[in-house]
Amino acid sequence: MAVTTQQFEQPDTLAKTQVGLQHIATGGPVAGVASDLLGEKLILNMGPSHPATHGVLRLVLEMDGETITKATPDLGYLHRGDEKIAENMTYNQFVPYTDRLDYLAPLANNVAYAMAVEKLMGWELPPRGQAIRVICCELARISSHLLGLGAFAMDTGAMTVFLYTFTEREKIYNLCEVISGARFTTSYTRIGGMTRDLNDAFFPMVHKFLEEFPPSLDEVDALLSRNRIFVDRTKDVGVITKEDAISYGLSGPNLRGSGVDHDLRKRHPYLGYDKYDFDVPIGSAGDCYDRYLCRVEEMRQSVKILHQVLDTLPSGPITISDPKNLPPAKTAVMTKMEELIHHFILHTEGLDAPVGEVYFGAENPKGELGFYIQSKGGGVPHRLKIRAPSFVNLSILPKILPGHMMSDVVAILGSLDFVMGESDR
Repeated sequence: MAVTTQQFEQPDTLAKTQVGLQHIATGGPVAGVASDLLGEKLILNMGPSHPATHGVLRLVLEMDGETITKATPDLGYLHRGDEKIAENMTYNQFVPYTDRLDYLAPLANNVAYAMAVEKLMGWELPPRGQAIRVICCELARISSHLLGLGAFAMDTGAMTVFLYTFTEREKIYNLCEVISGARFTTSYTRIGGMTRDLNDAFFPMVHKFLEEFPPSLDEVDALLSRNRIFVDRTKDVGVITKEDAISYGLSGPNLRGSGVDHDLRKRHPYLGYDKYDFDVPIGSAGDCYDRYLCRVEEMRQSVKILHQVLDTLPSGPITISDPKNLPPAKTAVMTKMEELIHHFILHTEGLDAPVGEVYFGAENPKGELGFYIQSKGGGVPHRLKIRAPSFVNLSILPKILPGHMMSDVVAILGSLDFVMGESDR
């Protein structure tokens, strides 16, 4: 007797197969049939080792075919305990650790942290010190957006843009080296000022960069903004409504791309930003394309700010005047006993901070980077909490990913422009 394979198949399996075929043919659920007969959904791990997740981000995706039905971000693979480290060292000793938060904009991280401690101390930098910090922050904004834009373009298939953006970013690294002596992890800022003033070699270099950069940015704009493939990959994809952007606490270009006019440089001016004339680009649709346009325009506005700062750069000191909490001049330390003792005490015990608690938020490239400090006095913070914009911005993923195709995930992640160094801290 001939034996067929049907004799060995379970009736339950045959029923599921028939219902599945009917589901495909009709394009919808079958009336009167339990949903579990239609087959299980696929659980797919995207990351933590995946080039499109921009670091060690893991996404647990529930897939119905190619469509995402649920998305769960899994963070913490890069956790280093920066906040606890800060509670075991003096305020100035923590400055190099801020370089490693958003390691694409270390100069801006240094400034945000230093200003939080200076708020606790009740200090305000002299005008030249503030202007130099604005230069640092805006160069960091351009550098960070260039990398984010280049990576976003490459995620969506545009390799040439990545080469343009990294060429310009290399010039900013040269400027960072002239300013601080380091290209990547700068540690240039100190509590109460900077390590050194700008040297004469910096000014012709930065003027040359500000002349060459806008035409290069226009090239990038021309390559992407009307590119059919890029527009199709980003228009009406990853839409974040104004209400969702606010309720999820988004900040930076991700918030402004959804039509929310909020920039800390305008809303709560610091470092004299209210003296400079610049616009805050605002989107309307809240999709990946709008977030891209906001970052491109922000770079143009940063160039505008830098021109104004360089044209009006005041002379004078770059640090506050507080002999008790700032180290004496190096020549005095090497020649006088009192200054040597003061130098030793200050660098071992830290500055004498008052009792209290403060919060300061700065408009960093990724959004609002905030530091909450609780002090019980002395040179070491009792508690320090970092509001990392990338961490908060990633919280929107479970809301916006469901309903999109698998191929859209890469474009959405690129448009959010996060960095796991500050997300995991």
